[in-house]
Amino acid sequence: MSASAPARADGRVTAARCPPRRPQRARSLVGAALLLVGTLLLPLSMAALWARAELTDTDRYVAAVAPLAGNPAVQDAIVRDVTDGVMPHVRLDGLLKVVPRAERPALRRKFTRGIREFVDKQVRQVVTGRTFPAMWTGVHRTAHRTLDGTLTASGDAPVTLDLSPVIERVRHQLSGNGLGIDIVRRVPPTGASIVLLKSPDVPRLRTGFRAARTGALLLPPAAGLCLLTGLLLTRRRRRALICTATGCAVACALLTTALALLRTRLLDALPTTVPRPAADAYTEALTASLRSGAWTAVGAAAVTIALAGAGPLTVRLRRAAPAPRQADAVPWWATCPGVRSLRRGGRRGLAEDRQRR
Repeated sequence: MSASAPARADGRVTAARCPPRRPQRARSLVGAALLLVGTLLLPLSMAALWARAELTDTDRYVAAVAPLAGNPAVQDAIVRDVTDGVMPHVRLDGLLKVVPRAERPALRRKFTRGIREFVDKQVRQVVTGRTFPAMWTGVHRTAHRTLDGTLTASGDAPVTLDLSPVIERVRHQLSGNGLGIDIVRRVPPTGASIVLLKSPDVPRLRTGFRAARTGALLLPPAAGLCLLTGLLLTRRRRRALICTATGCAVACALLTTALALLRTRLLDALPTTVPRPAADAYTEALTASLRSGAWTAVGAAAVTIALAGAGPLTVRLRRAAPAPRQADAVPWWATCPGVRSLRRGGRRGLAEDRQRR
């Protein structure tokens, strides 16, 4: 009788009952829930880290927007803004005094068009010159520091991209125009700027900045802790690892899709005065690090799935492979009953001969 089988009073043996599996099932459910929470927190953690880095790290922001100095769409937008800032300071009243009053409107439009083409050409030479990337970097570094100060302070002043260095370079370029018009003296040093953040949008961005700063500190550790604890609590860890990696890959892919949709919506909401190609290039440069990080996570998840899935297959192949034949192994015919009886009889006869001797 088995020691584990309890006996009743009448002597009969009852079958042992299996212990309940509720604790193990509850443990697996808790682990699955933690893995699900960690999978959902992963893209949120990446977005929070990206937002905090872009809004607080000036060097990273400058490095992200530095390639835009050679973007044709951005250059066209800067040429247009600088030219629009210079043209209101051009005065043609002195030239039109000798012209009859009836002919002045047509002649003014003709002169204005010609001067604008000339100024546009001079500004384009500055924007496409060798010194423009350094000016572009300095302008954006100043703007980002202003933005950082605005978000950490309590005011609601607008954040602008001051193009004063570009204007100063254009003033120097126009100093030898030879047109007989004192454009340089009339153009102020701060003749053009690009509004990056309007006053009504400052409080909302400040709230988002605070949420991103808090999320960047809390979400990544929470996601890592949930994923690690969930894997430790589950019984079938290999399967849980494959499912978790698949979920993380899907979540990061959805993050890139959400970024594309949000980018399209933001571009559609821009006013008509803002060039869409330049804004598109600007948003693409700012979100490049987040998109590359999301696709890197997708690649890492794919590698994890491949390695975890290849483990059981390797074990099965090793088990299915035939064992190597040993040199001293007994042949199959030696295990037959007749052969074994003959061998025993031969051994018995040898033993009797030895006893007789």
